[in-house]
Amino acid sequence: MKYLLCALLAVAAVLAPLYYYPTFLMTILCFAIYAGAFNLLFGYTGLLSFGHAAYFGFAAYICGYAAKSLGLTPELAILAGGLSSALLGLIVGYLAVRQQGIIFAMVTFALAEVVYFICLRAPFTGGEDGMQSIPRGHLFGFIDLSNSMTMYYFVLAIFLLCFWMLYRIVHSPFGQVLRAIRENETRAISMGYRTDQYKLAAFVLSATLAGIAGSTKTLVFQLATLTDVHWHKSGEVILMTLLGGLGTLAGPVVGSGLVVSLSEGLAELGEWVPFILGVSFVVCVLAFRRGIVGELLAYLERRRQSTVPAETAHSDSTPAQSASELATAGEKR
Repeated sequence: MKYLLCALLAVAAVLAPLYYYPTFLMTILCFAIYAGAFNLLFGYTGLLSFGHAAYFGFAAYICGYAAKSLGLTPELAILAGGLSSALLGLIVGYLAVRQQGIIFAMVTFALAEVVYFICLRAPFTGGEDGMQSIPRGHLFGFIDLSNSMTMYYFVLAIFLLCFWMLYRIVHSPFGQVLRAIRENETRAISMGYRTDQYKLAAFVLSATLAGIAGSTKTLVFQLATLTDVHWHKSGEVILMTLLGGLGTLAGPVVGSGLVVSLSEGLAELGEWVPFILGVSFVVCVLAFRRGIVGELLAYLERRRQSTVPAETAHSDSTPAQSASELATAGEKR
């Protein structure tokens, strides 16, 4: 059943641009990677970052500069953006992982504001005008990405690769340690794990994936602006992750699809869009405390547990029923 569902989703992803606007789908995929990166840090490690837009936006500028000014191919430009966000995440994480709770969140927020100021003042970013007319280039030097359909399948491949990495991470022994830190860091320390090193590694991995998302988004829209590094983007990724389901792999995808769809569908309402998103968030939090995917998984688990006792009771009653039938048969004889 699981493999059938994966096959159906793969077919749907391949055929989706035939029915929906490719740029809209690419936006969802980019933000799904971004939300998945944040979910690795918050959902699986328990570290709430208020400054994840720093890695998303900083990598966007680096990717744009690499593609436009240095003339690198798209895959190298995205790699440059990802590596730059990994380095930035290493610096920020080294300063932040020793803190806990709201102090950790405030440290990440403060350092993200420093990154915002750097992007505002740096000469290559274009300041408030941003970086525009960034070429998509040719993948591996010969595949033209100026066509939206070709670009979509390139973004889809990046999305699948990133989520395959996330799946491998969270289901590895490293991922089990991250969950142990989330549940009870003191107990993890008592078992001999150096939790600060694990948290720093998770922070760097999350920043790297967020940078890949920002770099990919830059090539899709062919621009990088201060909006990408603004604290609003940090709030959006928290919203996407909580709506979809914290600590689930599919949650960020569902959350990003919901938020992007609402933003695009309600764009004509202008300044009312944040209000409607806020109301939707409150309703979903009250109705789905675990998020949409989290509540669905909890419901399926309850269904599975309710069927197990029934099957057990049925199997236990079968020998008794057989014994009574044998007794009745003996009396008749």
